[in-house]
Amino acid sequence: MNQPLAYIHPEAKIGPDVIIEPFATIHKNVEIGEGTWIGANAVINEGARIGKFCKIYPGAIISAIPQDLKFVGEETTAVVGDYTTIREFVTMSRGTVDKYTTVVGKNCLIMAYAHIGHDCIIGDNCILGNVVQLAGHVQIDDYVIFGGSCAVQQFSKIGAHTYIGGGSLVRKDVPPFVKAAREPLAYSGVNSIGLRRRGFSNEKINEIQEIYRYVYLRGLNNADALESIETNLPASVERDLIIEFIRSSERGIMRGTSE
Repeated sequence: MNQPLAYIHPEAKIGPDVIIEPFATIHKNVEIGEGTWIGANAVINEGARIGKFCKIYPGAIISAIPQDLKFVGEETTAVVGDYTTIREFVTMSRGTVDKYTTVVGKNCLIMAYAHIGHDCIIGDNCILGNVVQLAGHVQIDDYVIFGGSCAVQQFSKIGAHTYIGGGSLVRKDVPPFVKAAREPLAYSGVNSIGLRRRGFSNEKINEIQEIYRYVYLRGLNNADALESIETNLPASVERDLIIEFIRSSERGIMRGTSE
């Protein structure tokens, strides 16, 4: 049901059972999936690809032109996955020539006043608290939760199942399965509560904790820690994911609590 006071470009592709409230603006080259709700005064710009059964709350701006002086109008997209909720006054920029897209995955909750910069890639089942600010090119894996008012530096990477405490400034990569807090940002233990909620056994959580003892609690540099982990701990999906994340980090991982 589309309100007569909304503006919908005739070339926009609107799926069945989409509700568009008064004063919302839907530009051309936009696709909106089945059952999605677009709140009053939301602006869906060119390049937006919004999935099924999403909720876009009043004042949100999706697929805005990137805040990047190198952007010259190239055709790019901003993708919102199925069942994702975008709350009031969230801003999400579309991509640039780096990735040509900005992505928020499925079943995410992006709370009010958050900003998602150009070329960010956010996985599924993530939560960004109020006023979280992501600079461009940030990569966030599945099941990451940010407390309110976090700021993330460009090109940072956040591993899966991570919890970032409210008000944190993220300047380094954050490996998977951990909690991060303090200033400067530091390892604050394994995210055991989040892992239990998602079905990880106590044995698996203990295994992850032992891996991070080598990384953060034994005074080893990263190279020596990874070598010791591979030598002394059995291979597993979680072990290998942590090793690969740390090895591939270009800006380095966050500090440990004792540093």
